[in-house]
Amino acid sequence: MKPDTSITAKLNLNMIIGKYQSKVKWKKLGTLILVFAAFILIYIFVPRFYHPRNIKNILVQSSTLGIMAIGMTIVYLVGGMDLSIPSVMALSGILGAMVIRGGGHPVVSIIVTILAGGAVGAVNGFSVSFFKMIPFVVTLAMMQVMSGTSTWVTNSVSVAVPLDYINVVLFKIAGLPLPVYIFAGITGLATYFCKRTIAGRWLYAIGTNIETSRVCGIPTRKVVFMTYVSSGLLAGVTGFLLTARLGAAGVLMGTSNVILDVMSASVVGGVSIYGGIGSPLGAALGAVIITILNNLLNLLQVDFFPAQVIKGILIITLVAIDSLRRKK
Repeated sequence: MKPDTSITAKLNLNMIIGKYQSKVKWKKLGTLILVFAAFILIYIFVPRFYHPRNIKNILVQSSTLGIMAIGMTIVYLVGGMDLSIPSVMALSGILGAMVIRGGGHPVVSIIVTILAGGAVGAVNGFSVSFFKMIPFVVTLAMMQVMSGTSTWVTNSVSVAVPLDYINVVLFKIAGLPLPVYIFAGITGLATYFCKRTIAGRWLYAIGTNIETSRVCGIPTRKVVFMTYVSSGLLAGVTGFLLTARLGAAGVLMGTSNVILDVMSASVVGGVSIYGGIGSPLGAALGAVIITILNNLLNLLQVDFFPAQVIKGILIITLVAIDSLRRKK
């Protein structure tokens, strides 16, 4: 009598999820220790960091970075990668700005911005999940397509948005602008989805062992497809938030430096680039940490290029640590 492969696969899946949960606990502890140590060092060496205005700026800046990092995290969990997030964000913001400059309602502009990002995410997802194309190649090519399109449609000139649009998007509640609350809401919803729903558990299972997940009956292609759509939608959300913050949308919103920060935020937050480990909450904390790092480098008057070197070394170090943990 042959063993039931589906039962064996389900047992393996439970073991996978159990291993993931134990690893995540240690990663969360490591992130919290890193944050605590950083705040002590900041208090000693850069006391002006704690000025209320500076803290508010950090929260606003981390909101846009954090939303993109959550999108990247969702893709990372299934073992994918999305390098096109910043350029998708930029083009989405440009399209939304064009709508409102053409007389469109702010709500219509926001919807167009989000849907544009989701549409590009769908193209990425279809290419990866159904055509079996390599995520790195697909999203790198899409990054070039989006950057080129943004430059083409704007002729390298930023598209300004009216003050009414800015006031709507940056409306303040209890002294904090709306993007901070949107960031908190997306973090909460994404974390609940990944932790408390069956579909959320599928992400971790697929990222750890896609074949076992497929045998268990998980619709792996559809799930992977939807992760890229989600990433695109979140890039669109970031597009209209950043457009309002800057007062204009342009190709420079999505430079290659932005993807470095997005990847850094995810990895610092305990997300594995190999899939199956991490959480949106960790990515959100990672975004705050990276924003703090950028802020400190600015307060210490560190030049742009040395700052890029520091962040690059940080990513290499964290990826190396992650790789060593997986080998153990």
